[in-house]
Amino acid sequence: MTITTLAVRSTTVGPNSGVTHSEWVAFVVLAVASTLHLECARGIERRRELAANTSPHTNLKCLWIFAALLLLPLSLVIPLVVLSYTYSWFRVYGRTIAHRKVFSTATYILASAASAAVLRAGGLLEAPRVPTGFWSLLVVLAAAATWWLVNYALVIGAILLSSPEATAREALGDLSNQLVVCAGLGLGIAIAAVQTSYPWVVPVLMVTVLALHRDLLLPQYQRAAGIDNKTGLATSSYWASAVPAELARADTLRSTVGLLMLDLDKFKEINDTYGHPAGDEALRAAGEAIRAEVRNGDLVARVGGDELAVLLPGAFESEVLEIAERIRERLVGLTVAVSTTDGGTTTLDGVPASFGAAVYPEVASTMDQLILAADDALLTAKRSGRNKIVVARPNQPADHPALQADKAPEQESAPETDQRLTP
Repeated sequence: MTITTLAVRSTTVGPNSGVTHSEWVAFVVLAVASTLHLECARGIERRRELAANTSPHTNLKCLWIFAALLLLPLSLVIPLVVLSYTYSWFRVYGRTIAHRKVFSTATYILASAASAAVLRAGGLLEAPRVPTGFWSLLVVLAAAATWWLVNYALVIGAILLSSPEATAREALGDLSNQLVVCAGLGLGIAIAAVQTSYPWVVPVLMVTVLALHRDLLLPQYQRAAGIDNKTGLATSSYWASAVPAELARADTLRSTVGLLMLDLDKFKEINDTYGHPAGDEALRAAGEAIRAEVRNGDLVARVGGDELAVLLPGAFESEVLEIAERIRERLVGLTVAVSTTDGGTTTLDGVPASFGAAVYPEVASTMDQLILAADDALLTAKRSGRNKIVVARPNQPADHPALQADKAPEQESAPETDQRLTP
């Protein structure tokens, strides 16, 4: 009997710390499910991350993390949190400030540790810790409430410390978004229960979660991210908040930001000949073509009637021009079926555009200067025959001796332009 007891004890103090085969299987299932979830929401989450705001960033990672808390030891929950945020950093958020993601990972780990302590204090020592009675349900709900409170408090504290201009109301954010987090924690309880009793039903529940996210949550996220109804591109208001945020990241990372401004050359002609619905269809097709040629993490926006803009984080001049040429060639070869005023349809062979390009900080040191430089280059492209790409060239420094005698203090010269890649 003594030998048997010692043998049993040895299985709980070994290098695996009591992690069973079923727990490893649950870990793999949750890791795959959370990764698929992130991938399905990748595009819109990237846009939300780019938006400058001073309120908590709501996401549904908590769904999988809380399910893991009920199914796994904390020693496996922590790697799941790290895996989730590492994947998000490289695949979803792109070039962003590292310390923000490290902090978010830390808040999830601390919230999970506090929640695990509540589960232990309530007597739920062994996994799975799914509710099987009234008391266990109260303990699990208390653990969920603790997870939410710790994470929320840490995020609000960080916002207030890092953004002194933010008010307490702004830091709290929209409380309806916190209901989304609570719903995610509730779904985490359901997923843990299903995984425990009917593991083969989890894929079906996974499909349900994805459908709910896309059909219910993503429209809300799209409104927050500023999506133009006609084109599906970012709106001008979103653009105005995203550009300074990206320039600030470039300063922190000692990187660059490329900017393309473009106008469709035949947009007025299309509207006058076939009607405004045809113009909208051509604009929508052009937006889709542009998005197909940019990189993951680039932002395409509609900033005017037929004026579009592309923000290219981390791009140097050569990359900006390469992307611009790809877009130009694609638009020239684009075939678009549009509606006509008489109720029929016609086909447009090509939707060419003129381009102005500028690179921060090579050409400009502020957002306004960057946009002005790209706009001036665009105007040059339109005046020189259209369907061309013109790149803004940097000015001489303001303190350059050659400028001191001729330039009044209140004047600011426009950036030079250089015509490139003409067809």
